[in-house]
Amino acid sequence: MEDEADVREDILHKNNIKASDILQYKLLVPMNIQFFAKDGPGGEKTEEPTSKKLDDARKEGQVAKSKDLVQSIELIGLFLLLKVYAGTLGEKCMQIFNYVYGMIPKILDDYYGLLTVKTSMAIIRTLTLKMAIIILPIFAVGFAIAFIGNLVQVKWKVTAKPMMPKLSKISPINGFKRMFSMRTLVETAKSIALIIIIMALVYTTIKDKLMMIKGLYNISLNQAIEAIGDMVITLGLKISMFYLVIGITDFVYQKRKHHKEMMMTKQEIKDEYKNTEGDPQIKGQIRRRMQEASNRRMMQAVPTADVVITNPTHFAVALRYDPDNGNAPVVVAKGEDYLAQKIKDKAREADVEIVENKPLARMLYFNVDVGAQIPPELYQAVAEVLAYVYKIKNK
Repeated sequence: MEDEADVREDILHKNNIKASDILQYKLLVPMNIQFFAKDGPGGEKTEEPTSKKLDDARKEGQVAKSKDLVQSIELIGLFLLLKVYAGTLGEKCMQIFNYVYGMIPKILDDYYGLLTVKTSMAIIRTLTLKMAIIILPIFAVGFAIAFIGNLVQVKWKVTAKPMMPKLSKISPINGFKRMFSMRTLVETAKSIALIIIIMALVYTTIKDKLMMIKGLYNISLNQAIEAIGDMVITLGLKISMFYLVIGITDFVYQKRKHHKEMMMTKQEIKDEYKNTEGDPQIKGQIRRRMQEASNRRMMQAVPTADVVITNPTHFAVALRYDPDNGNAPVVVAKGEDYLAQKIKDKAREADVEIVENKPLARMLYFNVDVGAQIPPELYQAVAEVLAYVYKIKNK
C-alpha cells in the first residue's frame, strides 16, 4: 500500500496536479448534456414526421380536427333545413294537434269517458310515429353533416383505441395540467369570443326588428309565429356563419399544432428506421456476406470459362460457350478493379486465355449480368474473340 501511495504522489508531482484538485473533480456529478437539449433526449424536433409516425398517431386517435368546424356546419345545415322545412313542420304539428283533439270525442263516445291502458298505448304509439316522421329529416341531415365533416377532416379510419380506458385520463395530476394547458386557454378564448359575437348579433338583429316586434299584437297568431320563426332562423344563420369562421380558424390552428407535435428529432428517425428496416450495420453485414458468397461462386466458375476479356486494368469478364446447352455465350464472372485482378489471376491458374478488348469488356460488364447470355448485338464481336481463342487452343 505504501508503494502505491508513493507512485501516486510521484505521478501527481510530475504532472503538477494538487490533491485538492483531485478531490474537487471527484465531487463533480456526471451529467448527460443531451438531456438539457430542447425537447428532451435526441435534440430539437426539426425533422418532418414520417408516414409511419403519422399512421401510428392516427391509430391512437391523434388527428388534427376541429369540433367547432363540424358544429358550425351542422348549425348552418339545421337552420337552412328549418328555413325550407318550417312550413311543412308547422303543418305536421297542426295535424298532430288536430289528431289529439279529434280523439277526445271518440274516447267519450266509445269508452264512456274512460281511457284504458290499451287505448292510451295505442295513442302514444301513433303520436310517437308521427313525431318520428317529423323529426327524422332533421336528425338525418345532422348525422350526414357530422359524418361528412369529420370524414373530410381526418379521412376514413376506424379505431377503438381512443375509447380504451387509460389511467392517465383519471389521474388528478394530469387533470390539473389539462386545466391550465395551452389548449384549455385557447378553448376558453374561443368560448368568450363566441359569446361576445352572439350577444352582438342578437342585439343588432333585435334592434333592426324592433318595429316588427312591437307590431306583433296587431297580427294573427299564425303570422306572429311565422314572423318570430323567420327572425330566429335569420339570427341562427348569422351566428352559424360567424361560428364557421371560428371553426375554420380553429381547424388551421389544430393542423399546425398537430404537425408541430408530430415533428421528430434526428435520433427518433434513426430509431424508427432501425425498428422498421433493421439495423443498417446488420443489413450491411448481410449484404457484404451475400456479395462475398456470390464472388466465391464466380471464382469457382472462372476455370470453366473459355476466355476472359479485359480492358485491361479496370474490368474483366469471363465467358463460357457451350453449343449443346445454349444458343449464345454466357457471362460466368465479371468484376471491376480488385475483383477484376482476382478473376485474371484465377484464369491464369486455370490456363484460361485472357484477351484485351476495351470496348467489348466495358459493354459486357455494364450490360450483361452474371449467368446471362450475351445480347445479339455482341454476337459478332464475341465470335471473333472466341474464334481467336479456339485457334490458339487448337479447338
